Amino acid sequence: MIKLYKNLKALDWVLIAVIVGITVAQVYFTMELIDQISAIIGAIQAVALGVGTTADIWREGGIMLAFAVCSSLCQVASGLAASFVASRLSATLRSKVYSKVESFSIAEVNKFSTASLITRTTNDIQQIHMANILVLRMLIYAPIMAIWAICKINASSWQLTAATVVAVVVLVIFIAAIMLAVMPKFKLMQKLTDRLNGVTRENLTGIRVVRAYNAEGYQQGKFDKVNDDFTKTQLFTGRVMALMSPAMMLVMNGLTLAIYWIGASLMNEGQIDYQTIVSFMTLASQVVMAFLMLLMMFILLPRAQVAANRINEVLSTPLSVADPQTEKPTTETGTVEFRDVSFRYPDAEAAVFEHISFRAEKGQTIAFIGSTGSGKSTLINLVPRFYDATEGEVLVDGVNVKDLKQSTLRDKIGYVPQKGVLFSGTVAENIGFGGKASREDIVEAAKVAEADGFIGEMGGYDSPISQGGKNVSGGQKQRISIARAVANRPEIIIFDDSFSALDYKTDKQVRENLKEHLGGTTNLIVAQRIGTIMDADKIIVLDKGKAVGEGTHEQLLKTCDVYREIALSQLSKEELGL
Repeated sequence: MIKLYKNLKALDWVLIAVIVGITVAQVYFTMELIDQISAIIGAIQAVALGVGTTADIWREGGIMLAFAVCSSLCQVASGLAASFVASRLSATLRSKVYSKVESFSIAEVNKFSTASLITRTTNDIQQIHMANILVLRMLIYAPIMAIWAICKINASSWQLTAATVVAVVVLVIFIAAIMLAVMPKFKLMQKLTDRLNGVTRENLTGIRVVRAYNAEGYQQGKFDKVNDDFTKTQLFTGRVMALMSPAMMLVMNGLTLAIYWIGASLMNEGQIDYQTIVSFMTLASQVVMAFLMLLMMFILLPRAQVAANRINEVLSTPLSVADPQTEKPTTETGTVEFRDVSFRYPDAEAAVFEHISFRAEKGQTIAFIGSTGSGKSTLINLVPRFYDATEGEVLVDGVNVKDLKQSTLRDKIGYVPQKGVLFSGTVAENIGFGGKASREDIVEAAKVAEADGFIGEMGGYDSPISQGGKNVSGGQKQRISIARAVANRPEIIIFDDSFSALDYKTDKQVRENLKEHLGGTTNLIVAQRIGTIMDADKIIVLDKGKAVGEGTHEQLLKTCDVYREIALSQLSKEELGL
């Protein structure tokens, strides 16, 4: 938790100093308020004895009211300042966590899981926010109040002080036992929150499949199990924490009885007066409450500490894909080259693919085909550095991608994912994603992607797109995704099986448009359809992580059995010219 405080700004530290000053003033007014209790009792006794007037009581009461108002104002001011500081820190942490997550490669995202990263950005930071408000209010107020009150108590009567010490010791032992019981459960609750979010997110994402298979009951069972685990843990901590209130009341009532009993004995011996006993009772209550606040902090802080550790884990995670200290200048334009590249996922036993080498010149179309799981998509994901190669070199424009800044590299690349991803906003905002393309570029890109027609039917480029593109079809998503890549006029475009949702006619027309309008752009295409890649300048055939064939469509039909088998499974011999 302390590590997170390095994110506080100068203004925050100034406000913390102000909070300390206001808290000291609040304790001072509270102590004066307690003294006024004795003064009012004395004034009442003087009136009863006929040596005082009601004006004395009103005067002492007015002073007491003034101290009470001042103490309340100090409490409000410190509360507002604490909320301001805690909110600023939470906002800074959310921003830093979000920025860090954005810089993660796919490997880091998979390490934490999407559900966990969402929990850390929201629930965990909220836990820290609440803890910081309590720290800035209670953790400053309680020690000052306890020390001040103990000094005043000790000056009154050592017998009454001893009774107060015993009460505090009993309370500390009880709260320590509670803390030892609930601390492990607090840690577990954050992990269970991750699991709860994960199951919920999985169910909502796959709601169509769930309903198609009438699997609502099955998914409900999965959710109920996680929910029950979370509820049982929450109930356990709630029940244990519920013991604090009766324990506090028992200690407070016991201390009250002890003070009155001891005080009565001392009064009989003439060692103390009634006003002192009343003041002492109030002071003792303040001491017990101060210690209770501190102990409450030690109960609540463990859960916040768990959250802080999870936030620090994200912020301190080293990036597997990082920018070089010095960027090398490019020596070519629009080229992609793999030199003996192998790749293995983190902690995986086997490589996805091994010893892949090829070169794409500017304007060429290089296609990749192979069976499911042969490593096609993973291979092209090395070009924009979603992952880094385990062995070998990936070069873009003649420079190893590790020697280029990620922003520089990705400015050269247009990427169309296997599953079209759209964001809430308008059609134009999705095509011009990033804000670099003009309106003319957006319209032209849509025409290249054969998207202009259905966009017009939707109501134009300012038509809304719902989150995830739920108001458009799969084929429309893919065409908007293709238009997005075209709009930025990149040197290289990566198509990760991006034509699969298009019919053959649209597929062919889009490829012809790309060739006509982006003749100088290098295309890397992953495809399952032979028809999509027949015209490619070079086709690389992958099988079980190995490149088993390389050449044009006609060459591979003659020289590569794997390619020939794939081709014959889709087209007849006559269509293939065999």
